Amino acid sequence: MALTEYWKKRRFGVTAEPSGKEKPAPKKRAKALGYVIQKHRASQLHYDFRLEWKGVLLSWAVPKGPSLDPSVKRMAMPTEDHPIEYAKFEGIIPEGEYGGGTVMIWDNGTWTPESPDVDAALKKGDLKFTLQGKKLRGSWVLVRTRPRGGDGRPSWLLIKHRDEFAGTRDIAEDEPRSVISKRILVEIARDEGGDLEKAATGDPPALLRKLAKNPKLLTPPKRGGRKAVWKSNRA
Repeated sequence: MALTEYWKKRRFGVTAEPSGKEKPAPKKRAKALGYVIQKHRASQLHYDFRLEWKGVLLSWAVPKGPSLDPSVKRMAMPTEDHPIEYAKFEGIIPEGEYGGGTVMIWDNGTWTPESPDVDAALKKGDLKFTLQGKKLRGSWVLVRTRPRGGDGRPSWLLIKHRDEFAGTRDIAEDEPRSVISKRILVEIARDEGGDLEKAATGDPPALLRKLAKNPKLLTPPKRGGRKAVWKSNRA
């Protein structure tokens, strides 16, 4: 099954990540395909780029995040498929678990294939698509490259096509907040019981200095609701 690797890597009695074992409600055919980019401060900071396809989220880890500059090619390493419900996950993965750290929904929206046959494009390693997101828009491509040296896994490149949405500004630096909660990583860690010091290393230093000088600019702590983090009952 598509999610077998995902299930093997996680202990769902410990992590608040969705298991994806419940059968999702059937979708209307007219509904657009979803996509999400999750900023993830695990052992290293990276951006998880996920496209909905055939009932799962196809996933790539983009270490430096997406670039709006068509001349910049961002490495994107393929990871295991994730359940559709994962697109709504923002919170903490407990330390010691796979991917332990802070997760933010950095961008989301819908995507439209430009390649006529998505499966054939993925097999070929050349998937063209259009994003309709809150931060990313326009035409993009994922291109597979040859494996390097002894690494048997081929990597991909995430590249912006030239259109009216292309540019040279650093969108990851300019727009560091979650599109659903407006929080930065350290605020998510504060609200969900995560490692604040570790999470803060994934936020722009200039923004952190600004918040340190004026704490009133911090997003108010989240009140009520279930925290997206598991905590042990042991002392």
